[in-house]
Amino acid sequence: MSAAGEQPVRVAVAGLGYWGPNLARNLAAIPGCELAWLCDASREARERMAAAFPGARPTADLDEVLGDETLDAVVLATPVPTHADLATAVLSAGKHCFVEKPLATSAADAQRVLDAAAATGRILMVGHLLEYHPAVRRLKEMIDADELGGLYYMYGNRLNLGQLRADENALWSLGAHDVSVALHLIGEEPVECVAQGVSYVREPVQDVVFCFLRFPSGVVAHLHLSWLDPHKERRITVVGSRRMATFDDMLIEGKLTVYDKGFDEDTSSWGEYIARSGDTFSPRIPNREPLRLECEHFVECIRTGSTPRSDGASGLRVVRVLEALQRSLDAQP
Repeated sequence: MSAAGEQPVRVAVAGLGYWGPNLARNLAAIPGCELAWLCDASREARERMAAAFPGARPTADLDEVLGDETLDAVVLATPVPTHADLATAVLSAGKHCFVEKPLATSAADAQRVLDAAAATGRILMVGHLLEYHPAVRRLKEMIDADELGGLYYMYGNRLNLGQLRADENALWSLGAHDVSVALHLIGEEPVECVAQGVSYVREPVQDVVFCFLRFPSGVVAHLHLSWLDPHKERRITVVGSRRMATFDDMLIEGKLTVYDKGFDEDTSSWGEYIARSGDTFSPRIPNREPLRLECEHFVECIRTGSTPRSDGASGLRVVRVLEALQRSLDAQP
């Protein structure tokens, strides 16, 4: 329920395939938020979701949703190639818009969505889920507080023996996660983006991609993305001059581990360094679902007019990097 005298934020979810139902579940459970519409071209999906959320109105027509003058916002979990056009339509209709990652398949299309949000004064938020993960937020706080020292480099493994896709490669399917986290943690946009990938199972879609990013400060990042791997990994390691840290989302507990390891200068002799291996510890992390935190943030931004943590500009930066990495893939021998 919303606060006394306060109207609920009325939200529609468009796209009820893999991820849309999770968004609908969380939005429906947020106090002060009303799940008003469920939109998908599949009748089976509409019927399944209408049974789970009888208070929401099902439809196959997004225009019908946008014609509801009492609706505040639309959450888009549709296929990635549709994001830019649908988000532009939602914003142009005067509705706030949440778009699943990535915002678009090109920087030009992403900019078009940002322009629509600016023209209508509506909130645009991109679903960079890991930026709302309590462990990633704690890691970002540690970096900003210089608890790791100066950043040296980071690397990420996002691997699985997963679903083969025909419409997008491992870079676009998996890379938006780790690119968004890298930009968020480092606080810069890379000046060099290099990628190598191979299509082993379904030509010409690369099922394994290795990415290298170099940032203005000298920090570098390496990303290993694959759905053709014996391991299921969702892990990011950050190496600083004073400490190192690993975020491992596959662990049930201790998702963030900090290592007091590094090289210290030996003051007894000039130019010599000695290895230091101190304590290893896991900071206390709130046990809250990142998707719930993300959805709550979107609703709160609508209520207060605040700029989302993962706003349109953030979404554009991620798409720029993905596009640069794709150009590198396309240029490889």
